[in-house]
Amino acid sequence: MFNMKYEKEINRRRTFAIISHPDAGKTTLTEKLLLFGGAIQVAGAVKSNKIKKHATSDFMEIERQRGISVATSVMSFEYKDVLINLLDTPGHKDFAEDTYRTLTAVDSVILVIDSVNGVEAQTRRLMEVCRMRDTPVIVFVNKLDRDGKYPFDLMDEIEKELNISLHPLSWPINMGKEFKGVYNLYDKSLQLFTANQKATEDNTVPIPDLSDKMLDEKVGERDANQLREDVELLEGVYGDLDTDAYLKGKIAPVFFGSAVNNFGVKELLDTFIHIAPVPQGRETDKRHVAPDEDKFTGFIFKIHANLDPRHRDRIAFMRVCSGRFSRNTFFKHTRLDKEVRFSNPYSFLARDKDVIEEAFPGDVVGLFDTGVFKIGDTLTEGEMLQFTGIPTFSPEIFKELVNKDPMKTKQMEKGIRQLTDEGVAQLFTQHGGNRKIIGCVGELQFEVIQYRLLQEYGASCAFTPLSFYKACWMTGDKKAIEDFARFKQANIMEDKDGNLVYLAQSEWFLNTEIQNNPKIEFHTTSEFKTAMAK
Repeated sequence: MFNMKYEKEINRRRTFAIISHPDAGKTTLTEKLLLFGGAIQVAGAVKSNKIKKHATSDFMEIERQRGISVATSVMSFEYKDVLINLLDTPGHKDFAEDTYRTLTAVDSVILVIDSVNGVEAQTRRLMEVCRMRDTPVIVFVNKLDRDGKYPFDLMDEIEKELNISLHPLSWPINMGKEFKGVYNLYDKSLQLFTANQKATEDNTVPIPDLSDKMLDEKVGERDANQLREDVELLEGVYGDLDTDAYLKGKIAPVFFGSAVNNFGVKELLDTFIHIAPVPQGRETDKRHVAPDEDKFTGFIFKIHANLDPRHRDRIAFMRVCSGRFSRNTFFKHTRLDKEVRFSNPYSFLARDKDVIEEAFPGDVVGLFDTGVFKIGDTLTEGEMLQFTGIPTFSPEIFKELVNKDPMKTKQMEKGIRQLTDEGVAQLFTQHGGNRKIIGCVGELQFEVIQYRLLQEYGASCAFTPLSFYKACWMTGDKKAIEDFARFKQANIMEDKDGNLVYLAQSEWFLNTEIQNNPKIEFHTTSEFKTAMAK
């Protein structure tokens, strides 16, 4: 069953996501990595007005207007014969769920932290999701060209707040106006910083021995001595990097730099391709799937509608888990139990799509979707299994969808179904009725839905706020659930898969119902479906 046929392809791939709090510099770092990989020639697709620069990875109109990333995008590029699949994620908290799901499709993560603001709320939440799967994390401390927190203080804060052990692999010489460069502890070289100049190979000086007088010449005696002290302390405390502990998600290597100045990014990338994990296996409802299995498997972790506004297309993003995916080959869609094939599968460079002939474990492939896919769907060469662990979380804000133009009811129905299939939001329909309630993690998603319904489907809508606290999926005694649903009719909805959901008005109500209905289990994430499948 296992073979070495694809070993070379698997071992040269690295699939990772960049995550951060908004404004920590994630999109800038993404761009600099693409520049190193030769995937783009200039940073920022400059618009005609020459002022608004936009990251290559922000492709929806609303993102361009607001300057935030709301849809995860995928970019593939080669660097030193390693094929890197980089998934950029929305930093904005209202799109957290998109990010959580993206983390199911990667093997490791680079977490960007702003040296001025340190650890922020969104950073904590993202780290918890990495923790759920023991995802290996590398930390990039950004914006060293600004006056921020001292590196030792920052390291303490990150360790304490994110509950992870750090291991610095580079160390800054001063910061802000005094910032002089970064010493690479991994390969014993010094990269010198010159304000307003991009970092180049010429700025890198190999310094195998810190007592070398050349260090004093380059950074001045005071800073040279400070660096010697710091490095001696760091080496005494941390020693060599335990790569195994990093791969198990126990230790996070740390790099310091300034993405906007392209500084410290190359050290990060060079070390990353050496230590980051190759594509890993995944759990299914039947068994563990290893990447080096002969037969193809993959799962859908994201759906994006209308990537090209001129064509009403939907692209389903699939992570290849094992075997080889080939164009024009029939594969089994296990949820629908039907054969599907794809004549134009894509690989991505942000907006640009290239048709590919084949893909291997770790690759992310865009599949043209006519509406057959939902998030979490599995494709195989015939084996009936379903990948697990792609959760839906209970929304935090609930609003009723109001159709402002009854003549466009059909367009509204189609639009809201497609947008919620993408995972932008969750759709709940009144049990035995017609009311439609949309649940989101944040306010911004309602704006996105309203905007996209109008732009893409010609349907105009409004939202009425509702005061619900949580959506709870129910399992347990069938009769107990039926009785409860009758009794609580106004609060019972169905999700898109026809599962009954109880919308609780408050924490107190939810706790009361849990006590009063011992035969029913209330779940605030959809992970329970996996348990049911087993």
